[in-house]
Order: sequence, then structure tokens, then C-alpha cells
Amino acid sequence: MQDIIRQLEKSREAARKGGGDKRIAAQHKKGKLTARERIELLLDEGSFEEFDMFVEHRCIDFGVEEQKIPGDGVVTGHGEVNGRLVYVFSQDFTVFGGSLSEAHAEKICKIMDQAMKVGAPVIGLNDSGGARIHEGVASLGGYAEVFQRNVLASGVIPQISVIMGPCAGGAVYSPAITDFIFMVEDSAYMFVTGPDVVKTVTHETVTHEELGGTSTHTGKTGVADLALANDVDAMEEIRRFVSFLPPSNREQPPTQICKDPIDRDELSLDTLIPADPQKPYDMKELILKVADDADFFELKENFAKNIITGFCRLNGETIGVVANQPMVLAGCLDIHSSRKAARFVRFCDCFNIPVLTFVDVPGFLPGTGQEHNGIITHGSKLLYAYAEATIPKVTVITRKAYGGAYDVMSSKHLRGDINYAWPTAEIAVMGPKGAVEIIFRKALDDSEALEKHTEEYRRKFSNPFVAARRGYIDDIIHPHKTRKRLIRSFQILKNKKLQNPWKKHGNIPL
Repeated sequence: MQDIIRQLEKSREAARKGGGDKRIAAQHKKGKLTARERIELLLDEGSFEEFDMFVEHRCIDFGVEEQKIPGDGVVTGHGEVNGRLVYVFSQDFTVFGGSLSEAHAEKICKIMDQAMKVGAPVIGLNDSGGARIHEGVASLGGYAEVFQRNVLASGVIPQISVIMGPCAGGAVYSPAITDFIFMVEDSAYMFVTGPDVVKTVTHETVTHEELGGTSTHTGKTGVADLALANDVDAMEEIRRFVSFLPPSNREQPPTQICKDPIDRDELSLDTLIPADPQKPYDMKELILKVADDADFFELKENFAKNIITGFCRLNGETIGVVANQPMVLAGCLDIHSSRKAARFVRFCDCFNIPVLTFVDVPGFLPGTGQEHNGIITHGSKLLYAYAEATIPKVTVITRKAYGGAYDVMSSKHLRGDINYAWPTAEIAVMGPKGAVEIIFRKALDDSEALEKHTEEYRRKFSNPFVAARRGYIDDIIHPHKTRKRLIRSFQILKNKKLQNPWKKHGNIPL
């Protein structure tokens, strides 16, 4: 018995050491934590239960049969974040560069299967050199097994990927399928083919950071949702982020005690909208002033800045927020903003998170660049997402809601449950000047007539009353009462029941 216990402890110690002291020191020298240190920061103290600590690879080629380390380069198990169950895998770069073997993949698949059974989020801490070349197709098969589980888990349990080192080749597709991707600055990068291959094939010279670093994926491609300063900051932010999410699609989002008064008036909102309709204002100011304790977790902040997405709480309840940003492109919808918002709305719909939409949109961005790159298809993704969603949907039009963009932004016609407008709202096919130039194209012969008709159009549509008379707007509310009205609206919608027609799945325009 004692011999077995000593053998057990020896094996545990070997697993905890990973690739050994030298490689651990090298990891620290790069400013990176080890796989186990990351888990310790992520999970509540003492809550981690590890699976498959003694698993080893089964490869017998190229001499690697002599190099076996318990755990085989990934730490897996479950624990708690703020007292709530999560499953986690953390790749260990000190063991074979975190490369994925058949056994490594089996460990990840095991915790994903169990997370699906019990209904709990999966958090993947990615730090890997990719497929383990020594194993050939067995490693590739392992990746495909993980991909299959990512797809089956999509919309069933939240899946979060944190890129904390290299993530290249086939390895990028697992995070791409998950719901959210966070990247650590200066150490994380993602690309399908690396700089050397790019140079060989296209003769371009590019750095790892330029090709697939945090600035690239948070600002240009939109692949990543957020860049975080370092490993410690990343684990703290993931803990905060998880607090907004339900454990699965069978449960409601968590509720927190709210000390921010429900009926708090925010008088500054009465002057948020400038008198000049061409002058921008910061929509984030509105979001922060209505949210509990001005707490807003923004996603994709540096990508498609003309639309804002993220989570806040109203009376302690998690709410997804989508809002046009007049500070960027006047809040127009374009290809990137449509994709960004559509994916966010669909996530909220999957996981029973109500959506609040703030609207100030003059239309879709015009131009050959948008048309030739498929604004018709991409713009319809957002329309599809709102129309498909059965969650509670509350909309507030603050200023402009023009043309097809009015329809798309959670209008009453797309089953918006409660649609409000501020007195400053303008709901029309287009702006007054453009409309008059079309309506009176043949009758306009001088600037005085143009101005007269423009003012007439402005009087008729530069207010929300026409839409309100048709029932497209449920009420015209005082801006300073917005928080109170929103909380009341989401409270009455809490037990909303709505089902779409039975189908295997819809065919969203991709």
C-alpha cells in the first residue's frame, strides 16, 4: 500500500512539474504563467478537481516513446468561478510546446462531453504549438474530434477561448467556433499559416503580430472580442465575464443584488442629444447611465466601432446591449457592424439573455466597397438575427431611424416586444433633404422651394408621432426616465413565451 502511495505521489509531482523547472522558468521569462498557475487564478480557491492527470501519449515513433510526461501537455478538470461550476482545459506549453496529441485531444473531449451532460460552460486556455507532428493523422483526428464537440456544444453551453500563446494552423478553428475569444497582448497570436509560409507562397514579409496578433484580431478582423494586458488580467476579466452568463441554454442568466435605485432619474440624458441633427454624441454615455452602477462589459470594442455590443445589468439581471454609435460613421450599419451585432444577438438568443437596442442609425453605409463586398448578405445577417430571436427585446430610438436600418434594428415589425422613442426620435425612409429631392424632383426650381419642402418633411417626420400613431412605437418617453422604463419592461417580459416554427435549423445568410 505504501509503495503504491509513494508511486502515486511521484506521478502527481511529475505531472505538476510539466516540462520541468527549466521550461517553467522559460515560460515565466516570457511573462507567461504556467497552465496550472492560470487555472489557480481563474477558479475559486481550492475548487479545482483535475481529470486525467496520469494520461500519457501513445506515440512510438521518432524517439518520443522515451519522452512521456503525465498529463501530456494539457491540464483538464472542473472547478468554480464565483461559486458556479465551469469546466476548463489549460494547455501546457512546457510539455512538447503544448502540441496536441491524440491523448491530449481525448482529455479535452472528455471534459467537453461532461460539460454538455451537466450543463456548464467550458473555458479553454490555449497555448499550443499546434498538432504534434510525430503523431501525424492521429493528431489531426484529435483536432477534428474537438471541432465536432465545439459544434454540438454551440448554443447549448457557453464556450470561451482565451488565447495565451501561439494558436496556429488547425488549432485556430476550435476557438473560432466558440462563442467568445479573448487574447493576451504581446504573447498571443492566431493564424492559419505562419509568416514563413506566407513569405514562401506570396512573397510577403510579415511579423507574427502583424499577421495574427491581438491588434489585428481585435481591430481589423473581429476574430477576437477583447485584448487583455497579461495572464493575470486575463483571468480576472474572464471571472468577471462569466458572471454575466447562464451555465447552459436550459437555465436563466444569474441575478445579482442591485443597490442602484430602480427608479433613478438621470437628468443629464435630457440634454444628451445635440440640437444640431448632424452633430454626434457618445452612445456609451447613455449605456453607462442606465446600467446598474455604470457597469458595462463591452465586446469587440475596437472592431466595427459604429456599433456597440456588450453586457450590462438592469436591476441585477443580465442584459445584452446593441447600440449604434453616432461618433463613428454617424452610426451607419456596414458589413463589419452587421456581422458583429448579428453574432452577439444570436448568442443572447441561445442563452436566454434579453436584448436592449439603442437606435440612432441614418441607414446602411453607401459605396462600391460595401456593395461589392456583400453588404446585402452581411446586412441581412443582423435582420435575420433579430427576426429569429425569441428572447425579450426592448428598443429605444434616441434620434435617427432611417430606411431599412430602422427595420433591422429590432423594430416592432421584427417582433420587438416593447419599442420606445425619445421625443428627439426621427423615423423616416431617409433624411429630409434627400427625401424632398426625390419627392419634388420635377417641381423644385429654386432653393427657396427646396427649403420650404425640406422643413415641411422635417416637421412631419423629425419626431416619433407618425410611428406612434401606427403603434410601431409603444410610448414616447422622457430620456431621464429611461432606466426606470427599461427595468419595468424587462420585468414584465421575464416570463415571455414565444416559439419559432419547427425546423432542423434556419438557413442564415452566411
